[in-house]
Amino acid sequence: MGSEHRLKHALGHLLGPRLGRRFEWLWGAYGTSALGTWLAFGAFPLIAIQVLHAGPAEVAALASVGAAVGAVVAVPLGPWMEFRRKRPVLITMDLVRFAALLTIPAAFALDLLTFLQLLLVSVVVAAADITFRAASGAYLKTLLPAEDLLAANARFESTAWTATIVGPPLGGAAIGLLGPVATVAADAVSYLLSALGIRAAGGPEPRPERREAARMRAGDLLDGWRYVLADATLRPLFFNTAVFNGLVMAATPLLAVLMLGRLGFAPWQYGLAFAVPSIGGLLGSRLARPLVTRFGQHRVLVVAGTLRAIWPVGLAFVGPGAGGLLLVMGVEFGLILCCGVFNPVHATYRLQRTATDRVARTLSAWAVTTKASTALLTAVWGVLGGVLGPRTAIGLAGVLLLATPLLLPGRAAADGRPQEQRSPGEG
Repeated sequence: MGSEHRLKHALGHLLGPRLGRRFEWLWGAYGTSALGTWLAFGAFPLIAIQVLHAGPAEVAALASVGAAVGAVVAVPLGPWMEFRRKRPVLITMDLVRFAALLTIPAAFALDLLTFLQLLLVSVVVAAADITFRAASGAYLKTLLPAEDLLAANARFESTAWTATIVGPPLGGAAIGLLGPVATVAADAVSYLLSALGIRAAGGPEPRPERREAARMRAGDLLDGWRYVLADATLRPLFFNTAVFNGLVMAATPLLAVLMLGRLGFAPWQYGLAFAVPSIGGLLGSRLARPLVTRFGQHRVLVVAGTLRAIWPVGLAFVGPGAGGLLLVMGVEFGLILCCGVFNPVHATYRLQRTATDRVARTLSAWAVTTKASTALLTAVWGVLGGVLGPRTAIGLAGVLLLATPLLLPGRAAADGRPQEQRSPGEG
């Protein structure tokens, strides 16, 4: 009995606290859709190139314009869903993505697929992604007590990195056997399964304070941004996230050009350089909760946020051969490890600092800004890569990233009360 008790204790320490049946369904739904997304990773560009014979400009537009327009479309959805129960919104967004993605294999089978359809589907999916993420954060805050939010976010983070490791190799094999359209169909089915899982979670959900029939005003569209910018803790974290994510993603296409072009790496080597380091995300997500328990939430947020910024500049020094491949893998491992710690702490910190009746609008504004800044910086760095060369542009992004820790919240601001705890006269 003693050894059995120790084993259960060890497993409990490894997996964290049990968070209840409803969370387990939500977690399973998230994992299913995340795996489907990574199975279909890169499918849209491949369909555009192989099926529709699109050129480089069209492929670039598919990646950047689709995300940017999707972010704009999502702007009114944040205020719209704030005063609705979040579980039906989650199910609806899953079904929207399922239906939109399913039109691609259907049109392909009928020989009716066009580039415009691909672009429209990418816009719909991007908008639904943003809305789903915002609604899921708001739902999670009502589902679990504050002390369990970090454990929940760490599990989501761990699941995301697991899907990142497993999905692309399986998707690549499926594309080789069945073509890219088949992986899009699998992605569509994953959203249907996610919707069914969230529906199966059941249980009550608090009724929003304002009636669902209340008319939304034009000024409500900016409520999320106003709330973030008025908070001394959320404001720097908001800008840190937008700039950091944008610069990291902006350098990624240039690194692909450098490695696959001038340095002569094979595609499988390029894929390996990013797949193996994703193990760091699993490790980081496991470390997040113990580190916060020992050192405190704010210290872990700042230290992990600072450490993740020092790695990307190393990518400017990648060379050919095994040494260059190991350098990329080492840099990416360090970056992903720090992100694996930072992301769940950041997500929890943001939820705890945001008033319950503002979560959906705040998270929606956050996601819209991050997507828009990523699209903008990717376009700018594409131009810089053409003018300065990919290596110099990658180095410039890395140097600018070194300044992003200055945008992390200070201790004084973090010790202040969240806005939902202030009286109306305090602003």
